[in-house]
Amino acid sequence: MTDQQTSYRQIMKATSIFGGVQVFTIFVAIIKSKFIAVLLGPAGMGISGLLTSTTGLINGLTNFGLGTSAVKDVAAANATGDETRIATIVTVLQRWVWITGVLGALVTLIFAHWLSLLTFGNADYTIAFIWLAITLLLQQLTTGRLVVLQGLRKLSYLAKANMSGSIIGLFVAVPLYYFLGIGGIVPALMASSATAMLLAWYFARKVPIKSIQVTRFQTVEEGKGMLRMGFIISLTGLIGLGVAYVVRIYINHQDGVADVGLYNAGFAIINTYVGLVFTAMGTDYYPRLAGVASDRKKTNQAINQQAEIAILILAPILIVFLVYINWVVILLYSTKFIGVSGMIHWAALGILFKAVSWSIAFILLAKGASKLFFWNELITNIYLLVFNLIFYRYFGLTGLGFSFLLGYFFYAIQVYMVAKLKYAFAFDTSFYKVFGIQMALGVAAFVVIKTTISPVNYVVGTLLILLSSFYSFKELDKRIGLKGVFVSAINKYTKR
Repeated sequence: MTDQQTSYRQIMKATSIFGGVQVFTIFVAIIKSKFIAVLLGPAGMGISGLLTSTTGLINGLTNFGLGTSAVKDVAAANATGDETRIATIVTVLQRWVWITGVLGALVTLIFAHWLSLLTFGNADYTIAFIWLAITLLLQQLTTGRLVVLQGLRKLSYLAKANMSGSIIGLFVAVPLYYFLGIGGIVPALMASSATAMLLAWYFARKVPIKSIQVTRFQTVEEGKGMLRMGFIISLTGLIGLGVAYVVRIYINHQDGVADVGLYNAGFAIINTYVGLVFTAMGTDYYPRLAGVASDRKKTNQAINQQAEIAILILAPILIVFLVYINWVVILLYSTKFIGVSGMIHWAALGILFKAVSWSIAFILLAKGASKLFFWNELITNIYLLVFNLIFYRYFGLTGLGFSFLLGYFFYAIQVYMVAKLKYAFAFDTSFYKVFGIQMALGVAAFVVIKTTISPVNYVVGTLLILLSSFYSFKELDKRIGLKGVFVSAINKYTKR
């Protein structure tokens, strides 16, 4: 097996592992939401959502993005093979997650009364926020352990920690909701956070880390890079949340909460059910890229491979969305949400450009170019906001889908030029071939859906899905020997 085949297989292995984890996590979240809805009713769901969104915002402000930035440091230390260096970085990270976790808890504790007034319009939930302060510390400690597993690429332990945390958290929370009703919300949130922390700690303990002494000076010096980059990542994330907030407020002022609900539902489909592929890939991709960031040739190769795999996996899924989106919407929501179909049609094509830009943008994080990353994302968010407001004003929800496509088209060009000028990055011919063919099939499906009627659109659309799937299978087989993987799996199963 060639080095390239090994690399492609590593990408597919990580994607399959964490794709399954993401699907499982979403499934558990759906079940938990169902129990909350049945046992606590709309009021309970509202209270739970407001409490978690408020503490989530504080966590975003105080965690300094260590869950992302520190992965680079741990991965870079792991690439050296130096056990002392790995131990130093891990020790520094654990100290800083304690510091930032305590900071988040103190902020919540001190401002509990104010948070209750701001969130609920009264002081009735002051005690709830005081208790939930503990969860910010627990969540940050969990993050510290999971970062170590991700940075050291202990993918099986990371997957087990995430999956077991989800399922045990469900079994802990539901009895509390059942016996305590709305009064069980805060205990359930605390118990879930504690469970996740204990499981992350348990699996992280399975990875032997050398015990060393790290001075306060080392803690500060080694932590500077993590905190500086992490702060920029956190700030960038807050800007993205701010843009989404402005768009929701604008939609509400223009057409009311019903359109806001449709907007949320439409992008929940795109960001959750398609976005899980990005999450699954990124879990392994970021530390792998960070590990070779000092080698231009290997960096270019890693980005090209990731972009190709992303397009090959996503394209058939997106064409299914293009052809059968009405049925998908009805299955996930109801016929009342059919109005989002036009928005998703345009956004589905935009996802292919997002896959390209997403693959490239990680180079800025892997290189530690925090300021460049910030300005790149800030500029992008500005024109995404402008596009959203303009196209919604004139074309409604469908306009938001088009603005998504247009925004990521420009973002892909922008981040490509930044990477090319700054790091001499370039796409290989094989990537352009893969992207060109799959984009052509996607556009063809879009045109068929928009210009023909049933059953012609479904017949031709299904044919395009099969063509896209066949092409993806053929190209993946070239890269990782997909047929051999299937044959081996079947043989292994039949021998049991």
